[in-house]
Amino acid sequence: MVTDQQVKRLFKLDKTEPTRAIAAAKAGMCPKTARKYLKAGKLSSQMKTERIHRTRKDPFEDDWPEIERMLKQDESLLGTTIFDYFQREKPGHYQEGQLRTLQRRIKNWKALKGPVKEVFFPQERHPGVQCQSDFTCMNSLGVKIANQPHDHIFYHFVLPYSNWEWGEV
Repeated sequence: MVTDQQVKRLFKLDKTEPTRAIAAAKAGMCPKTARKYLKAGKLSSQMKTERIHRTRKDPFEDDWPEIERMLKQDESLLGTTIFDYFQREKPGHYQEGQLRTLQRRIKNWKALKGPVKEVFFPQERHPGVQCQSDFTCMNSLGVKIANQPHDHIFYHFVLPYSNWEWGEV
């Protein structure tokens, strides 16, 4: 793996050294790699493309419908628990190194298809900074005084820091 520092050094050495092979050797890379970076004129970090394809077959592809069913039944199941279950059910089919693969698949499944998580934003309240007030029309309650309808509005006032409340009709 060629680092950005090596490529920067190659760019400098290419101007001062008599041959590109010497410049590449001093930068710590083979001449073919040096030609690639000199032709592109970019650092190694700028030339990387994100891989979107799989490099090997998914080992859990055949058992994924059952794993998904288990997760829908109990979303608190851990990858280690499911992995242990499949190692007992299918001895020799899964190796210990595949546990992390299963954990990643479960993490992605929970993010895309799992249960919805509650979003919570903690609020800071400072004394004497804010208050809340509200007028509510109470006519729909049908309050009667002396058998006569009592149409009224209720005023409610709260200090959020202390939760002190006051109301008046």
